[in-house]
Amino acid sequence: MEHALVRPLKIRLGASFWEATRIALDSLRKNKLRSFLTLLGIILATTTLIAVTALIHGMNVYIAEKVSNMGVDGFRIVRMAWFGPWDPKKFFEMDKRNPQIKVDEFEFIKSRTTLTKDLGMMTSRRARVSFQRDSMDSVELDGITDNIPAINYVQVDVGRAITYEEVQHHTPVIFIGNDIRKQFFENKDPIGKIVEVEGRPYEVVGAAKALGSVFGNSQDNFVMIPIECYFKTYGNRNGIRLIAKAVDQQHLAEAQDEARMLLRAYRHLKPSADDNFGMFASETLVSTWERLTSAIAGMAIGVVSVFMVVGGIVIMNIMLAVVTERTHEIGIRKSLGARRSDILNQYLVESATLAAAGGLAGVALAWGVSVIVRNATPVPMAMPYSSVAIGVGLSATVGLFFGIYPARRASKLDPIEALRVER
Repeated sequence: MEHALVRPLKIRLGASFWEATRIALDSLRKNKLRSFLTLLGIILATTTLIAVTALIHGMNVYIAEKVSNMGVDGFRIVRMAWFGPWDPKKFFEMDKRNPQIKVDEFEFIKSRTTLTKDLGMMTSRRARVSFQRDSMDSVELDGITDNIPAINYVQVDVGRAITYEEVQHHTPVIFIGNDIRKQFFENKDPIGKIVEVEGRPYEVVGAAKALGSVFGNSQDNFVMIPIECYFKTYGNRNGIRLIAKAVDQQHLAEAQDEARMLLRAYRHLKPSADDNFGMFASETLVSTWERLTSAIAGMAIGVVSVFMVVGGIVIMNIMLAVVTERTHEIGIRKSLGARRSDILNQYLVESATLAAAGGLAGVALAWGVSVIVRNATPVPMAMPYSSVAIGVGLSATVGLFFGIYPARRASKLDPIEALRVER
């Protein structure tokens, strides 16, 4: 007997939930303009939230995969490295204090390090590259040691990379990026051809596989020559940077500490003195970027909160108007035995359903924005599935919260007074 009483109650509660959902959807369908204006704040809030989330998520993945070519076990030693908020005073102090990295320091570290699997040296400048009557301006000219392509994950497509002997003997050879290959040697074999860098001839020994672009800037617009050739040609040894790879990822921090200790010892820095050089790994770039995107996300949450509050207030006002319109109906339901909890649940579900519908519309709009931005611009956007659930769930929660007052007001109506109200 007890089971027979419980079962109809469950059925009635389930019907009440679906009935409230159906009423909310019917209201959306019958009053399209009013529904759109009601849910505009929720739609804008959800669109902003998901679009920003998609942008940040896409940028984080993009930075981790493409911007940093160091890999998980690589690090750099440079004259100056700046991360964090801009401080002109500290920058100029660093510029005055930090000397240029020298070839002797490279040799010293390379001969003594035990936790670094490979260490290379390179320096760069912009140059004009030409082949016969064709030319390209502002090409990145890299003077390198023979191991730089391997350390930087630059793969050979045709030919070969520059060798150790060619670096030592100042051999005028050149390794070209994919942009230069396409410009000068489309559908041709570049190996053995002579290209000129600012009027000086170099023999092409190899070409790299395409690296792609970062934020619309090509990573294939480069040529590499032996670093001794670079020094001999330009005579300027400023801007040298050391490119290192630890024995493995687990020893990355120890390899950095070892290299830091060796360079400090070579420069006779006191224990209390700051480093007069910069050192960073790929995780430094990624963590710096994530701190920046966290600040962007914080600002976006502030904007979304304002939109959500405005949207919630509008929903509350509309639900108050709905309660007023249905006062006579509420009186009939109460006279037929509906409890306060039934009325309360109905209007809470209806309010949450309305807001969730706005959240779904915002998800669809944000998805459209992300597709357009991803295809029309170099800015990467990747919408994580979790953001969809968060957007719709947050919208429904806002609708539920701001629907409490109208729902309580409806549930407290006196059935006799409500029945006196004309329909």
